[in-house]
Amino acid sequence: MSPTTLPAGPEHGHVTFLGAGPGDPGLLTLRAVEALANADVLVAEHEVLDVVRTHARPGVAVVHTEAGPFPGPLPGTGTPHPEAGPFPGPLPGTGTPHPTIVDGTSTTAGSPAVRDAAHLVMEAARGGRRVVRAVSGDPGLDTYAAEEMLACVAAGVPFEVVPGISAAVGVPAYAGVPLRDAQGADVRFIDARTASDRCWTEVGVSDGTVVVSTTLDSVAAAAGELVAAGRKPDTPMTVTVAGTTTRQRTWCATLGTIAQTLKQAKVLPSPEGGRPVIAVVGERSAPAQRDQLAWFESKPLFGWKVLVPRTKEQAASLSDQLRSYGAVPHEVPTIAVEPPRTPQQMERAVKGLVTGRYEWIAFTSVNAVKAVREKFEEYGLDARAFAGIKVAAVGEATAQALIAFGVKPDLVPSGEQSAAGLLEDWPPYDPVFDPIDRVFLPRADIATETLVAGLIELGWEVDDVTAYRTVRASPPPAETREAIKGGGFDAVLFTSSSTVRNLVGIAGKPHNVTVIACIGPATAKTAEEHGLRVDVMAPEPSVHKLAEALAEFGLRRRAAAREAGDAVSRPSERRPGARRRRAT
Repeated sequence: MSPTTLPAGPEHGHVTFLGAGPGDPGLLTLRAVEALANADVLVAEHEVLDVVRTHARPGVAVVHTEAGPFPGPLPGTGTPHPEAGPFPGPLPGTGTPHPTIVDGTSTTAGSPAVRDAAHLVMEAARGGRRVVRAVSGDPGLDTYAAEEMLACVAAGVPFEVVPGISAAVGVPAYAGVPLRDAQGADVRFIDARTASDRCWTEVGVSDGTVVVSTTLDSVAAAAGELVAAGRKPDTPMTVTVAGTTTRQRTWCATLGTIAQTLKQAKVLPSPEGGRPVIAVVGERSAPAQRDQLAWFESKPLFGWKVLVPRTKEQAASLSDQLRSYGAVPHEVPTIAVEPPRTPQQMERAVKGLVTGRYEWIAFTSVNAVKAVREKFEEYGLDARAFAGIKVAAVGEATAQALIAFGVKPDLVPSGEQSAAGLLEDWPPYDPVFDPIDRVFLPRADIATETLVAGLIELGWEVDDVTAYRTVRASPPPAETREAIKGGGFDAVLFTSSSTVRNLVGIAGKPHNVTVIACIGPATAKTAEEHGLRVDVMAPEPSVHKLAEALAEFGLRRRAAAREAGDAVSRPSERRPGARRRRAT
């Protein structure tokens, strides 16, 4: 049995050295996600913690730490290291609850700070735990990962390596800068922070592509080193900061002009000068080619901060769609869901559902499904109670919630996903084919009468039952309120009239530079009544069509800005006092 296949247990811990990639969470490998889901302890560098923690199981002990050299004797050699901070508190699985650790420090008062990730990893693994050690990029290119692997060998701890995409390869790909062409030219990699004079000389005499890992305030110095080593000052150069994330920015220049380009862009000098960057030097980084290949930064809503006035649960698929357009969604709930003030009506309806009082039950929201499901669980019922009852769902999201409950809806609108769309497909009551003429309609207390009136017109009796109440949510944090009123958001998506009223009520009116997108005419009318200019309207009442319409608006805006020679296409960059970006 190889060391990497030993099962984790009291006698055999296990360490996975995992490459978290250059920043985009979508670049994690399937093997990485699997390892994270099985981890007992997660030790991650600060810059990748948010990337990997999403995939860790609940209850995992989490430590994030700054990368640093492994100091002194390796664990397992019998010699304790004098500067190594001990693992704070009992290890997971030893019978004593282990505190979650944040910023390298235990949440338990008085516990010592963890100053040495390698000792922490060893101690956890020797306790029989599955440990994931996550680093930025790829473990094979990490400065200290090899030393920690040697520590595992010395301690007799089995380990494995899950490769990740390195920044030196992933960032140029996202910046639209190919590193090789059909001629297969040489590609050299150099870390300017540790490079010797010999390294600069070797890449200077080469005529291939050079990929330089450096920091924003050291780019000009690296360019100078290459010129001094023999590269021509007019050699094209691209510099990318925050690569593979929606904060990515790329500047095109030459070795001789990069310092002036960054100065004109007003990014230097600045407190952000120490941020890591990837620079590519060579003909393949020519601006003309990047204009055609910059697929990531050319997404329709790239870098747009979009306010989504919904809860995270409600906004999940919408936010994913916005991210696919390059946007940064920010969910702010404007309503909170509470039980009805008088639950007796709901209790009678659920009992009637079981005793055969209804022919149909119609769900008009995910919250309605949740309310009925909770009442079922309260009575010890499950999806089998729907046997013999026809089930309708107002749209796909509601249908999916029902399927998750174990119920496949009999009716979902074939056209518009709304109460009106549901009525278009709803059959009229027929006393020959319908033994019962009653519909159970569990809804919110503020629901409109459209569906009830339509069903009555079709000959049905309706029990319109308040399954839950919607109340105005608590105000968001002060920072978010200031961003809303001050133009910090590029767009806001309004999915109902209530989201307009509630957002304005809890956070204030969005700034006039913010793009206002509404799901339909009624929502747009409410927005205008609150003094908002409506810029985008969904072609049909669907949140996904609304996001699609906003993306099309973003594309048109970007095209107009380029035609006018204006590098500023994000609305928030046009508010008073905002720092405007120059052409890149």
